[in-house]
Amino acid sequence: MSGPMLVLVEVAAGEADRVSLETLALARGLAGGLGGAPVEALLIGTDAAGVAPGLGAHGVSTAHTVTDPRVAGVYAPAAWGAALAELARTRGASAVVGSGTERGAEVLAHAAARLGMPLAANVVAVTPGDTWRLTRQRWAGSLLEDATLDAPLDATLDATLDATLDATLDAPIRCLTVAPHAVPADERAGAAPATVAPFAPAISDADLVVRVTGREAPASGSISLADAKVVVSGGRGVGSSDGFRIIEELAGLLGAAVGVSRAVTSAGWRPHTEQVGQTGTRVAPDLYIACGISGAIQHIVGCKSAKRILAINTDAESPIMAVADYAVIGDLHAIVPAISAEIRRRRG
Repeated sequence: MSGPMLVLVEVAAGEADRVSLETLALARGLAGGLGGAPVEALLIGTDAAGVAPGLGAHGVSTAHTVTDPRVAGVYAPAAWGAALAELARTRGASAVVGSGTERGAEVLAHAAARLGMPLAANVVAVTPGDTWRLTRQRWAGSLLEDATLDAPLDATLDATLDATLDATLDAPIRCLTVAPHAVPADERAGAAPATVAPFAPAISDADLVVRVTGREAPASGSISLADAKVVVSGGRGVGSSDGFRIIEELAGLLGAAVGVSRAVTSAGWRPHTEQVGQTGTRVAPDLYIACGISGAIQHIVGCKSAKRILAINTDAESPIMAVADYAVIGDLHAIVPAISAEIRRRRG
């Protein structure tokens, strides 16, 4: 049997990140293709120990937790990458897998460099073998690439970066990230809890030089754009920052998050944290309502994983119409308030 699949699971607000759970689903399928290799996870953070057992429902047999405050109390990409590389080597992992999020991609890049291995990013499917065959997203998801991933047996570690590990690997370790929302999460009720194993990596002061020193909390009661079941987005057609009042009203009635196009953030009408698209957040809600958004490819990349897309636009030929499931041709300033009014009427 091959060594375990080692998955970096990101934790936020006391829960495993949704995209990490999707990544575990791909890892579990890949483990089956390797003869039933176990799936193990690495969690870093003060909430890691509380989240770890629940990963058993997602196929994790052992969840390794790092709670050392030097590492777990802050996000330091080099330190996290060093911890992941050390655990992969210690466990004899056959692969190291992470989410294709900003954090996942950064940590996996550090880990792959420590291991002296290539990294395949934004993978959507894997067929294992002597050489692994991959399908991965390129050009922000507008292109699918067939590729191969090989890991040289004589790969060497950077001993100056991680002197705690052996200078050579006994077996290759494949490193890859999984494109967000490419694979649905697969939770299985009744599964045994994952075994929790504390892990104390050897971290140097140099690994902690680059780190997050502070965070700006979102507005109280706001809904996470990445996790929202419904997103109501506005584009250039909204007209101004004041024009977003009707977007916020509809979002409030639907329990939705507010999203925007890049044109809106560039104009300074709304913050970048609300931007949907290639350079913003990629969302996968049950319903995405695009109001006054023409649908540039960079925006389509961010919302195309939605189960249903409703477009409201005066231009019936705008690119957003090609991906929309439903369309309303007309002025959003009349249509959006009318939708809100009808919701209120039906609720009495």
